[in-house]
Formats: sequence, structure tokens, C-alpha cells
Amino acid sequence: MKTGTSSACLGEGMDVLAKDHDAWRLRIGSVDDLWVLQRLLRPGMSVGMLGERRDQTTGGDEGGRAKQAERKKMWIQLTVQTSEHRTFSDTLRVHGIIDQAPIDVGMHHTHIVELRDEVVVTSPGGFHKLDHDLLEESVQAAKQGQVALLVVEGDEIILFFITGRGLRESATWTMRGGGKRGDARQSQSVAASFRATVVEGLTQQLDPEMPMVICGPGKARDRVLDDLKAAGHRRHMVSIATSMGGRGAANEVLREGLAGNVLSEHRMVQEIALLEQAWQRLSTGGAVAYGEAALAQAINEGAVETLLIDANLLRDPDATCEGGSWQDMAATVESFSGTVIQCSVDHDAGEQLMGFGGAIALLRYSV
Repeated sequence: MKTGTSSACLGEGMDVLAKDHDAWRLRIGSVDDLWVLQRLLRPGMSVGMLGERRDQTTGGDEGGRAKQAERKKMWIQLTVQTSEHRTFSDTLRVHGIIDQAPIDVGMHHTHIVELRDEVVVTSPGGFHKLDHDLLEESVQAAKQGQVALLVVEGDEIILFFITGRGLRESATWTMRGGGKRGDARQSQSVAASFRATVVEGLTQQLDPEMPMVICGPGKARDRVLDDLKAAGHRRHMVSIATSMGGRGAANEVLREGLAGNVLSEHRMVQEIALLEQAWQRLSTGGAVAYGEAALAQAINEGAVETLLIDANLLRDPDATCEGGSWQDMAATVESFSGTVIQCSVDHDAGEQLMGFGGAIALLRYSV
């Protein structure tokens, strides 16, 4: 049995088609780009793209019954009010008021942004440095490529994708039955057939050049690796033992850096490594700060080497740190040659960060 999405196409990365002081033309290439775009868009900004509206001038009565107005494709620019994006979904919904279009100026409209769409984002007065940084991170992360991560247990195999902004579960295969108890040959036959089904699915879904990490708590992962090689897979593949199965195994690989060079340069893995360093310092009384008072003191003293902060918190106009905006705090960190990492919370370490108020800092020295 197989569940989940059937395609491994998560996109190719953001294309920056034009970039002026106050207007960026972007082509959406991946689900990570939708994540980035939502964080770039704030109330009062404008976003334009091709959309559809019903042209009421084409409606009317015909034979005593109302004729439905014709839907026309047109360029629509709206002033952003809100946006909605479910983690790893393939669409971003942007709600606002139309300020430029052939018809219906001043009316409500919702842009549905999908992969390969082009959008023009306009920011009155220009974009904040944090937005420039986030866009550049997105472009660089796309160059790293995506990695497939296969968690293998005896009767269940789960396919994940490691992207720049999280760990996406794509498909699950579950083996039903295993032959009569004690009938080893039949059990082996059922297991071999199960693995063959998985290998066929992976062959159909994955780009042939995409690297793959195969992990799990037993030896079944090595049998899957052998089957993949026998089926002609020449992608870079590594087999890694983990202490558990399921999503926990995937997070163990990321958290412990078990995949070595395959993932060492991957943006999300580097982010998790920094968060793990923060947790380690917390447990040993090292140079780390969290909580508004401690963070504000460390930032203003120039003690922060790396500020790890939820990208949403950084852009929340209602969120403050000891009375100052988080954007101003981030600017202060950088003025002292510190680094600001805009974190995703779509992985276990990111969820832990939220438990610390959404921000934690690695310090040059204890304060």
C-alpha cells in the first residue's frame, strides 16, 4: 500500500527575473519559494500576476435566464492584506484589494500562486535588508539541490525530501501480511515483492541524479540499497543505521549529521546543526542566551555571534524584544558583525526553537 504524494517534483528554485529598488519580478520554482514569498509579502505591499476575473459586461439575459459572465485572464495587481500557505503545499493564497487591473479596481481578489508562476512584488520605499537576505538564501539553497531520504523498516518504507526549509514526507509504502508464520520462504517472497514495488515507485518518481540517503534501524535498508543498484540506480546513495524508524529516523540523520558530505552543505542541515549547538550550550551552561531580557542585553553588548530566529517572528509587527522591534535587534546584531539566521519551524529543531520564544543566540562570551 502506498500513500502520500506521487511526484518528487518539488521545483527547481526561485528565478529572479528583475530586481529594482522597490519592485522584484520573481518566478516560483519550488514549494520552498512559496514559503519565502509568503514571508516577503506583508500588508501594504503590492503583488501582481496573471489572474482571472468575471467580466460582468459579458453577462445578461438570454431567453429569460441570466447568462453567466465570462472569465477573462488579465494582469491583476493587488494591495496585500493577508496570505495563506500550508506547509509544503503547492499553492500560496494572497488576499487583497485590486489597485491595478482592466476592471474591478477597488474590489477584493485572491491570487493563487503556484509553481512556475511569475509575480511582481512591490514594496513602497524599497525592501528591507532582511528581505534581500532571505531572497539570496533561497537562490543559493536551490543550487544545492534536493536530497531524497528513505526510511526503511521491515514492513514500512517512507520517502522524505530534504529541502532548504524543512523535511517533507512524500510517500509511504506498507507491506500487508508476511506469509504464514514459520514459512520463511513465503515470508522472504512477500518481502522481496514489497521491496520491488518500492523500487519501481522510486524509479518512476525520482530524478535519476537526485542523491538518496537510506536509513533505518535494521538491515532491511541494505537489501533495499542492493535492489536499487540492481534496478540500475546510479545516483549517489548511502546507507545509514539509525536507532529508530519513521520520521524520528529522518530527524536523527539530520540532527546527528549522519549523512556526512551528502548533506553537510545543505542549508537546513546547517540550520539544525546551529540549533543543536544552542541546545548543547544550554545543557552545559555555555555561552547562549534566550528570553527577551537576556537576548536584548547580549545584542546591545555586541556579544551575539549568531542569532537564530523564526522568520515569522522577525516580520511580526506586533512582536517586540524588550520594547524594540526584532528587525532593529537583528540590525544591531549585524552592526556588531554577528550573523542572523532566519529559521524555518518545519522540522523538529525549529519546533523546539518555538519553545524558547522563537529566538536564541549563540554568544561570543557569556553575559
